[in-house]
Amino acid sequence: MAQILKATEHDIGGLVVKRILPNFQKKMVGPFIFFDHMGPSTFSPGVGFDVLPHPHIGLSTLTYLFTGSILHRDSLGNHLEIHPGDVNWMTAGRGIVHSERESIEVRASEHQVNGLQCWVALPEALETIEPSFHHIKKEQLPQLNHDGKMIRLIAGEAYGMSSPIKTYSPMFYLDVVAPAGAHLDQPQAHQETAIYLIYGQIEIQGQTYEAGDFVLLEEEDTHIRCTRHTRCIVLGGKKFAKTPFIHWNFVSFSRDRIEDAKTRWKAQEFPNIPEDNLEYVALGAVK
Repeated sequence: MAQILKATEHDIGGLVVKRILPNFQKKMVGPFIFFDHMGPSTFSPGVGFDVLPHPHIGLSTLTYLFTGSILHRDSLGNHLEIHPGDVNWMTAGRGIVHSERESIEVRASEHQVNGLQCWVALPEALETIEPSFHHIKKEQLPQLNHDGKMIRLIAGEAYGMSSPIKTYSPMFYLDVVAPAGAHLDQPQAHQETAIYLIYGQIEIQGQTYEAGDFVLLEEEDTHIRCTRHTRCIVLGGKKFAKTPFIHWNFVSFSRDRIEDAKTRWKAQEFPNIPEDNLEYVALGAVK
């Protein structure tokens, strides 16, 4: 039977997040090793969040917003704002530094932030690849419309669709809006699958799940029914044969590589972010 993974709350640069992965009950779902729901938070004019420059290795970050915007900068020189429906896909590989802030225009007015950030672990053979960054507009993402359901494929492959984002292991990440009475099938029946409910209600084998639930499916949980108008994220992928180590913002199958990253960050030997290099997150602090 499907089970619910409980979230813990954290303050990240002034933004309250609900963290579900990694979890005591389940460290990974497919390649997903980290899952944060940012907000929803409303800020008064002049108030907002600042996630200072911080490093990553061995993973890809996936940022996806429902409302609001985030100003992304990284050590590759990328500098852009992400808006609802768009995707920031940043692959750290051997090492990258980025910050997540707000524009002056956003900070100057009352504003809201509500969205998700995930870490996708890189396979062991690829964890030291060159860092890269891709920003994909929502219009570029494949979408399926059928029987009142709207299904956007953000990353990976599912329901006969393939995302333009370059992924490094079999996975899927979907945004689904569906009416009451709609039915969903597991996207990839033999891969690990979870559903995160943004609003609404679903039923799986006679058990109902509500908004805010992160539901880890079993292989036999192939049929999902929406008992109310529902928006949910469906994610997962092929189970990793080995689970990488995770320490702070670093993911690796090698403890030595993580220790090296810690040493390099303390010595400020990671590359700087152009135009955002006056402050940074200290090693071990909440990013």
